[in-house]
Amino acid sequence: MKVLVIGGGAREHALCRSLSLDPAVSALHCAPGNAGIAEVAELHPVDALDGAAVEALARKLDADLVVVGPEAPLVAGVADAVRAAGIPVFGPSGEAAQLEGSKAFAKDVMAGAGVPTARSYVCTTPEEVDEALDAFGAPYVVKDDGLAAGKGVVVTDDIDKARAHANACERVVIEEFLDGPEVSLFAITDGTTVVPLQPAQDFKRALDNDEGPNTGGMGAYSPLPWADPKLVQEVLDTVLQPTVDEMKKRGTTFSGLLYAGLAITGRGVRVIEFNARFGDPETQVVLARLRTPLAGVLLAAANGTLADLEPLRWSDDAAVTVVIASHNYPDTPRTGDPITGLDAVAAQDAPNAYVLHAGTKRDGENGPVLSAGGRVLSVTATGTDLAQARERAYAALTRIDLDGSQHRTDIAAKAAAES
Repeated sequence: MKVLVIGGGAREHALCRSLSLDPAVSALHCAPGNAGIAEVAELHPVDALDGAAVEALARKLDADLVVVGPEAPLVAGVADAVRAAGIPVFGPSGEAAQLEGSKAFAKDVMAGAGVPTARSYVCTTPEEVDEALDAFGAPYVVKDDGLAAGKGVVVTDDIDKARAHANACERVVIEEFLDGPEVSLFAITDGTTVVPLQPAQDFKRALDNDEGPNTGGMGAYSPLPWADPKLVQEVLDTVLQPTVDEMKKRGTTFSGLLYAGLAITGRGVRVIEFNARFGDPETQVVLARLRTPLAGVLLAAANGTLADLEPLRWSDDAAVTVVIASHNYPDTPRTGDPITGLDAVAAQDAPNAYVLHAGTKRDGENGPVLSAGGRVLSVTATGTDLAQARERAYAALTRIDLDGSQHRTDIAAKAAAES
């Protein structure tokens, strides 16, 4: 099988790593990719938002499967262009990707499907914003209706900050605050059959103890020793399957990866948000534990044959990933700094720990690897339990040097101590 992955972040590196280990994959390509992905896949320049360009590349490579990683190309309809050319593609249509592209659309689908979620108001004027903030009270939850790379949500007790964020957006969803721990649960679907993956928890705040601004995610772990063993089945029955069924009923079949961000509240499971693609950094830990070869699962989703698949196989090991971010992330991150120590991790920590690249590029054909984004690397490790996986991830992280970089020191610490 020849596979083309679209994207260039740590999520795509995690996907490419898993696909490169799949004996069914004879050729692996990624566009545009990054310095780390180049070690496992052949890179190609492409505008990931240009459906015609992606389709032309897939045709040129004679790809048997195209995997669209990020949300922006999905919302832009890149999967539609590839699908129209008769090439199997893993990823929803542009219309179906509105589950992530519009918070208001997602709320409407959840209402139709009877999916439990936070009460909310959609606001387009300052007056509506003030009414909604007053109705719910603090803490205020304000979400940009559109795509915002994981940074469009403000949760604050400061009404002025909440109002400022709301009024800076064309359309916002203001909703009640959901207490309780958060869980990310991915599901692969062909539009009818839904196959849930293993749950993970990510860490959105920039600083230890969940302080600082919201980011795209600073680390993650899986499994969740504190979660109810029935959680995955409950979410499948009450959230994932009803949502996929509702989308099909509306004539907007959703196939690809449905990501449910959940809050485990005192009143039960509630959906915080949906995403239409693998989440970053949760993908890094979920795929680290998946034992079933990945390519066949993604192809079955693209071809509508998920029901024929055997149950997924999982490792009993735990996985932890810690994100190394550049100086001043998530504000205006500094880029262009050299990264050293990657070879040392490969030599001393593999296979139990490895580095997945997010924002990196190589300076020339054989030059040094440089930072090229806000989140630069995901240091990922596995172990017999969370404590060992965590220890291995942080040990590998100490070998890496990136001037001015930052990372959280408490990823999975609480769960590891309690398990």
